[in-house]
Amino acid sequence: MAEAKTLAAEVRGGIGKGAARSVRREGRIPAVIYGGGDPPEPIVLDFRDLNKLIYAGHFLTTIFEIDVGGTKQRVIPRDYQLDPVKDQPLHIDFLRLKPGTTLRVEVPVHFINQDICPGLKKGGSLNVVRHVIEMRVPAEAIPDAIKVDLSTFDIAESLHISAVTLPPGCKPTITNRDFTIATLVPPIVVPETPVVAAATGKGGKAAKGKK
Repeated sequence: MAEAKTLAAEVRGGIGKGAARSVRREGRIPAVIYGGGDPPEPIVLDFRDLNKLIYAGHFLTTIFEIDVGGTKQRVIPRDYQLDPVKDQPLHIDFLRLKPGTTLRVEVPVHFINQDICPGLKKGGSLNVVRHVIEMRVPAEAIPDAIKVDLSTFDIAESLHISAVTLPPGCKPTITNRDFTIATLVPPIVVPETPVVAAATGKGGKAAKGKK
């Protein structure tokens, strides 16, 4: 798991649409921290920092340590709202992460050893069925990615979740079947069509021989 990113925040005094609009006019974003057995805590964050983090990708699977007036809380974003016209963040929900609890997250799938994959060396193509896997994971050990080893993967084979070594304490939410993560399809062979060349004269008609 990657190191948590630090965010500075302030306690938000007012709540409601009017207070939220006032916060946004100041160049900040209203947010709330909830869960973990503690009451919800309204906060405000810097707009530029949050806008950059959201569009950097993987925002909803990134762990943050939010410093609110000297008190740090470990959280993960669970939802955010964007302006339908400007695509700018309007509000963010953070879930507190308490040790010993689990949560449901979508974990990206990373494929490794593609350079020595037998099927790819033969000209096959990797068909990715699942780019992310929804999992139940420990709050204190959320994986950055699930690594799928292609070093023995050959053409016409399918790779299922049962063949993947998952991080400790992590379990897929789909438990009733051994679902497919990727397949390796053979190369497409296009048959060659013989071309018959014909001599043509003016008007596109075949030229007649001289008598």
